[in-house]
Amino acid sequence: MGIVRETVDYREKNNIRRNDFMDLLIQLKNHAKIDGDDHESIESQIIEKRTFKELAVQAFIFFLGGFETSSSTLTLALYELAKNQDVQEKCRVEINHVLEKYKGELKTLRKYPILPVVLRKCVKDYHVHGTNVTIEKGTAVQIPSFSIQHDPEIYPDPEKFDPDRFSPENVKLRHSVSFLSFGDGPRNCTGLRFGKMQSRIALIMLLKNYRFHLSSKSPNPLVFSKKNFILAPVCGMHLNIEKL
Repeated sequence: MGIVRETVDYREKNNIRRNDFMDLLIQLKNHAKIDGDDHESIESQIIEKRTFKELAVQAFIFFLGGFETSSSTLTLALYELAKNQDVQEKCRVEINHVLEKYKGELKTLRKYPILPVVLRKCVKDYHVHGTNVTIEKGTAVQIPSFSIQHDPEIYPDPEKFDPDRFSPENVKLRHSVSFLSFGDGPRNCTGLRFGKMQSRIALIMLLKNYRFHLSSKSPNPLVFSKKNFILAPVCGMHLNIEKL
């Protein structure tokens, strides 16, 4: 909270404008709208200014999404590549094309969605098609992305690390929302593109310069902490790293 307060106070005091998320949050706090928005499509809604607390919470979410999730995804990706040396070597041979061709970062997120559930709040009564269930407005909903992405009816042999699951041909065979590591719809992860690009660049640089192997301390199988909000191994991650 202190860091956010200092940042907001400094920018407002010195009239600093930047093309970033913090600037957008400050606009919402002070004016209840973003420059360029006309709200013509939502005239019936009451637009309220955001509080500083709401701004700080959103800033924390940006930090969590831009740092912790990407680093955890990379850790688990390197673990799987250390276990599957053939995949790691394919990545290294075609390093400039690997993420487009093998979709390595998506494969890791399929097996290990860093946020194992998607949290939403129902904004209107919704009848679930084909059932007698109605989700009432205001109900908190948890969508188990981890369980969905480990469902053998959707992903056969779900514990297998198989990057080819994300080839264009295989993606077309699955339901469009069977991969929820970034959520879905208009309220999906705002950092989706940034997170994928950040992970790609980091993975390319690491595989270009180092070879990763399992060590005697590497967890097998992985056991995840029940206390963490995000997916994290109980005993951390140990790998042997060889400089190329």
